[in-house]
Amino acid sequence: MEEAMATQRMNDSWSQVRLQIESIWSEAEFGDKEMKKARGDMRKMVKLIHEKTGEPQGEIFQKISAII
Repeated sequence: MEEAMATQRMNDSWSQVRLQIESIWSEAEFGDKEMKKARGDMRKMVKLIHEKTGEPQGEIFQKISAII
């Protein structure tokens, strides 16, 4: 999926996407501030989750793409 399209879809259903992200990566704690900064930007969201979990960015992108 193209990054721009994924970003748009992430934005359109943000509250649901955020719940899914927090469910998939439940071991990580995501603050409101950092989630708001990453909202609407697939690259920032992948980077944030990567920094919190150490999971490879490609895998994170695939998981987020699957939920949006």
